[in-house]
Amino acid sequence: MAASNSLTRLPRRILFWTHLISGVTAGIIILIMSVSGVLLTYERQMISSADLRAASTLPSNPGPRRSIAELVGAARAALPDARPTGVQFSADSTLPVQVSFGREGTVFVDGATAMVVGRGNDATRGVFSRITAWHRWLGVSDEGRDTARAITGVANLAFLVLVLTGLVLWFPRRFTRRQFRLVGWFRGGLRGKSRDFNWHNVLGIWSFVPLVVIVASGVVISYRWAGDLVYRVAGEAPPAATPRPPAPGGERGAGGGDRAPAAPPSLDHLDQLYTRAAARVDGWRTIAVSLPTAADAPVSFSIDRGTGGQPQHRATLTLDAATGEDVSWAPFDSLSPGRRARSFMRFAHTGEWFGLVGQTIAGLVTLATVVLVWTGLALAWRRLIKRDRTGEVREALAKAA
Repeated sequence: MAASNSLTRLPRRILFWTHLISGVTAGIIILIMSVSGVLLTYERQMISSADLRAASTLPSNPGPRRSIAELVGAARAALPDARPTGVQFSADSTLPVQVSFGREGTVFVDGATAMVVGRGNDATRGVFSRITAWHRWLGVSDEGRDTARAITGVANLAFLVLVLTGLVLWFPRRFTRRQFRLVGWFRGGLRGKSRDFNWHNVLGIWSFVPLVVIVASGVVISYRWAGDLVYRVAGEAPPAATPRPPAPGGERGAGGGDRAPAAPPSLDHLDQLYTRAAARVDGWRTIAVSLPTAADAPVSFSIDRGTGGQPQHRATLTLDAATGEDVSWAPFDSLSPGRRARSFMRFAHTGEWFGLVGQTIAGLVTLATVVLVWTGLALAWRRLIKRDRTGEVREALAKAA
């Protein structure tokens, strides 16, 4: 009988030690990613709000919008050494037009007067950029980011193991209402080891479902093979890897000398194309146009009905520059199952797929993860290193194992 009980407990014991070793090994890295993840919860909204505060006061009753060429020209005067790459319009005409200059930043222009009203809040963007660097690369510089990315990728995998094994360990073996109440809800009057054990189980149980989504999508973001697996599960071949952009430098001409950059093409035809794009989707919130690099190049418009982080509400319209006819129309539903699944994984990681409610849930779950890691490391410390004189937590852990 004793041998039989030992055999039935063996799988759970293996899961317990896998859970414990994974947590001890990757705990500090997971803690860093969790803390930075909490700080990034409302990044999009906070940057947008800071940018608008940095902009000058706009007229309360704006007049007709100026042409795209005028707006881009005004923005280019503010950044004469940079090349504009795109323009974003809001359905709310009281908000400024955003002219993007790639990595050089964004210039905000009043649509009615073509006056530059701001350059965005560089301080806020800088803070979130540093937090993102900690979240993705542990704060290291460019030279060490490949190594740091490998470390955070392994930590994401270890975290997924922790969550999946925790599903078995957090729930009582005998699932009764009384047993679930003991491990599935916060209990008052506990201190030290007992409190850590209670908090660890409660937060693990209630955050399990969103935590699996957040962590699994983090693995997909971390590893090419995981992203390819999403496509294969959807029944299609993964796309070819995108080559890295060439090192910065001037273009070389046929004779070996530096070739002067071509003059920017005229933007006069964009207003008519913009009107066609705006009429394509009812209830749009923003329209972003990619500025063409050649006079006869097709023009692409990204039309968004969501919050900016909801690809299911976004469509891309590409129009012929000369005729205005459709070159392509790609709403989210027209994408392949693999691309839709990959997009879901990207924006489910931050909760943005589900809007503000999803972001809030993702932030709260990530905050719970901070407590999970802290209490888990505390329990591991007491079990592996510090002698447990009372035996209270040791007994509880033995029952769980």
